[in-house]
Amino acid sequence: MPATVLDEVVHLRADGVSLLVDVRGGTLPRVVHWGRDLGDIAPDVLPEVVRATLPSTIGFPVDGQVEVSVLPEQAAGYLGTPGLVGSRDGADFSPALVVRSSSLEVDAAGGGALDVVAADAGVVVQLRIELTPQGLVRLRASVTNEGDGTYALDALTPMLPVPARATELLDLTGRWARERTPQRTAFTHGTRLRENRRGRTGYDTAYVLAAGVAGFGNRDGEVWGVHTAWSGNHRSIAERSHYQAGLLGGGELLLPGEVRLAPGESYTGPWLYGSYGDGLDDLSGRFHRWMRARPQHPRTPRPVTLNTWEAVYFDHDLARLVELADAAAAIGAERYVLDDGWFGSRRDDSRGLGDWYVSDEVWPDGLHPLVDHVTGLGLQFGLWVEPEMVNLDSDLARAHPDWILRTPGRLPRDARHQQVLDLAVPEAFDHVLERLDALLKEYAIGYLKWDHNRDLQDAGHGAAGAPGVHAQTLALYRLLDELRLRHPDVEIESCSSGGGRVDLEILQRTDRVWASDCIDAHERQRIQRWTNLLIPLELIGAHVGSGTAHSTGRRHVLPYRAATALFGHLGIEWDLREADPAQRAELAAWVAVYKELRGLLHTGTAVHADTVDPALVVHGVVAQDRSDAVFAVVATDTSQNLPAGRVQLPGLDPDAVYLVRPQAPGDVVEGLGGGAVPPWWTADGVRLTGRALAEVGLAAPTLFPEHLVLVRATRA
Repeated sequence: MPATVLDEVVHLRADGVSLLVDVRGGTLPRVVHWGRDLGDIAPDVLPEVVRATLPSTIGFPVDGQVEVSVLPEQAAGYLGTPGLVGSRDGADFSPALVVRSSSLEVDAAGGGALDVVAADAGVVVQLRIELTPQGLVRLRASVTNEGDGTYALDALTPMLPVPARATELLDLTGRWARERTPQRTAFTHGTRLRENRRGRTGYDTAYVLAAGVAGFGNRDGEVWGVHTAWSGNHRSIAERSHYQAGLLGGGELLLPGEVRLAPGESYTGPWLYGSYGDGLDDLSGRFHRWMRARPQHPRTPRPVTLNTWEAVYFDHDLARLVELADAAAAIGAERYVLDDGWFGSRRDDSRGLGDWYVSDEVWPDGLHPLVDHVTGLGLQFGLWVEPEMVNLDSDLARAHPDWILRTPGRLPRDARHQQVLDLAVPEAFDHVLERLDALLKEYAIGYLKWDHNRDLQDAGHGAAGAPGVHAQTLALYRLLDELRLRHPDVEIESCSSGGGRVDLEILQRTDRVWASDCIDAHERQRIQRWTNLLIPLELIGAHVGSGTAHSTGRRHVLPYRAATALFGHLGIEWDLREADPAQRAELAAWVAVYKELRGLLHTGTAVHADTVDPALVVHGVVAQDRSDAVFAVVATDTSQNLPAGRVQLPGLDPDAVYLVRPQAPGDVVEGLGGGAVPPWWTADGVRLTGRALAEVGLAAPTLFPEHLVLVRATRA
């Protein structure tokens, strides 16, 4: 039976988004429109929509129309960044791909999927373009070598078009303890290329590369954004030229010679996700709804987690850790995680990494006494591991120096006294899997904090030292997949020196991310907000620290620390043995309100007001049915206004009436004059429509900088 080749304009619609794709002419698909829903267009009118958009032909730079597909081709006239880069020793570098087959599947819930297979010169490309019921675009490409000889693949970069009115770019950067810092630039002619060569997602990844109308904000302004879902080297690109309004794309960054396809071999690139919205909250909401619809998404209440790291560091002592567990249980914690220092000779960060055997020096009876005590208190027990790394001062490195990612004749420069274990070596992979499997079988472990504390530098594989990042990334995915298969009830956190590995592909295998090693509440207001641009709050680990932040030296009052952590998966990173009874009682009250609100926080819609006063931040979560909401009003700095001005509460049902009042324990106002509050700041609150709250707003309390209050809005 001959393969089906579509010859039509495909119109997929879902959740207020249209994706219009031209698959006529036997060439690769071209996206004509990605954005606001176009409504129900008759099939015979769809080609007219395309025809109306075709530019005039001037005959320069090439004669005829330039077709810019989702995998732009030079053979089709596109002279910008090509979607496919590769050759056979220089030959077949510019294929003119012709469609062999194509098919369309429409989803009854909205959207659908388009599959296309095209080939030329022995290079076969498979494309899958999806529009999910949430209005999220997913695009993936693969390459198969059907020709003679080896095909060296250098890049595979799918792209999605954005219109000319998208004149401003937003992406993110950062460093350790200051991840995901937003930056804006003009979207002008030329290429903005963000390359990540860290071997992990990276602190300074573009994360979401967005293009929007000038001045787009949280609540309005059209914006288009893409995310490259890959946990190794990757690239994100925004490109505009005189004959192309704009493209956003991304793919894996392949090192020289990293993918060489023998006849019959294939390479599949990462998913490129695209989200369109009217404002960043709308764009984020599509990502969040899609993630929450996944079958593996966490469904149980996110447990209050106490992690021992900042409480004890490497100083493991059973009596001390038991006392800490008792204190955690008393304030309402539900999970207890033993951090680094429990294994081998690991008394500091210079030795023992890779020796995943419980230290008989520190734990002569194994971890059983602590695990039994913790679980006896009704808490789940969790354990820190860093399976991809090794100290040179370890039994593992001494026995298997050939298991280290390296180039011939030298080791990569030290980072935290550690090197990277080459998981693409089958014996190394099997060893790590066996050790983790054995620990999970012996102990009642319900949670792994999976860390990854260095970049992959000079990451050579095998005796020849061939580039090994691609194979390492795939091996990590296989390791996680196999471990989850064997222990499906164990949750895993993606931690990477804090927030160094946060992407949608690692989150296909993990249950939350550690947003940052910095738990300074002031820094976390920004870090968590921009982490939330892509992923929902229930996946963001957010802990209450001690009074002094370990990474910045700042001191914050407990309500600021606790209410900041409330908007995430709340935990505690504090030696509670040092907290006095009043502090423990206050923390217990915050734990209780988290348990009361987490059903709302972890299923509702995240919203962020566009505040006029740069010293005030307003963010919150609105229930899906908009019957309930909780907001934080945050003073990040001193304001030019005294008293504070109005703040808007976005996202509510405009026609419903809400009872708005302070939310305890975040109802205590600390500010000038002993805490100046507006007249409505009482237990009786005020009744206003959602439209009035979004447009007129409320007078805000006057707060000291780096203080906040909580506001609850319930449909009356």
